Amino acid sequence: MAPLKPTGRYGGSSAEERLVERRDRLMATALELLGTEGWSGTTVRSVCAHAKLNPRYFYESFADLDALVVAVFDAVSLDVTRTVLSAAAAAPRDDPQGAARLAIGTLVRAVTDDPRLARVLFVEALGNEVLARRRLDGMRDLWRILATFARGYYGREDDEDPIADVAAALLVGGSTELLIAWLDGRLGIDREQLIEDLAELFVITGEGAIAIGRRRATGA
Repeated sequence: MAPLKPTGRYGGSSAEERLVERRDRLMATALELLGTEGWSGTTVRSVCAHAKLNPRYFYESFADLDALVVAVFDAVSLDVTRTVLSAAAAAPRDDPQGAARLAIGTLVRAVTDDPRLARVLFVEALGNEVLARRRLDGMRDLWRILATFARGYYGREDDEDPIADVAAALLVGGSTELLIAWLDGRLGIDREQLIEDLAELFVITGEGAIAIGRRRATGA
């Protein structure tokens, strides 16, 4: 009988599968710590301790703590963005207020049903230089997506006037600050009213930007 060859499998899992499992566990732990205790409770030591992993397993997946939290931020941001884009794609084409309410409601509920997500995306990202830059990049990507969506929604795909980008940047930045204020309890309104007010402001600002672009295009 020929000798058995090593398969690299342990407990039914390959070495690669075990590495992925450990990386996922580290990211889940970092999300929990960063989203509940903040930066003060998020260190390589605390992440490894809560994940019940030897520090050497940390460094097989991440160069340092910055690399881990950026990976967490990117994963959360991507998941939330996909959820909102899916809602926007299903939004009614003849009802701007309803479309805005659906997309904004999806975003607000996603990051407030699980407050850890809002804290990672909007608050704790400000406490780390690397993550703060990533946050700015993410906001820039979001307002570009919003501007592109708005041009398409209002049939202005070929409109190169920068007012759409200006309005989108204003709305994304302002909405972020409003969400932080609401989460801190500094706005005396409930979540549904926050969604309704944001939707109304999105439509007013978006349609105003479209009107400015049209006026400039005609030279009126």
